[in-house]
Amino acid sequence: MDRAMWQRHLAIAERHVGEARGHISHQRQIVAELEQGGYDTTTAKAILTQFEATLKLHTEDRDRLQADLAR
Repeated sequence: MDRAMWQRHLAIAERHVGEARGHISHQRQIVAELEQGGYDTTTAKAILTQFEATLKLHTEDRDRLQADLAR
């Protein structure tokens, strides 16, 4: 794969990291609103946990691409 292709993949990975962070922020707001309203937060927290796991994967992918480009 040429350098330009690596850079495109890195740009996509960066976008995924940013989007995942946005999802996490929004989901945290949902959890807080549910808690304030006295509602069950089990499902909302499970979704938050999944978003956090996804962010971890996206971050690892991005970091790997950055390392590959640095070589």
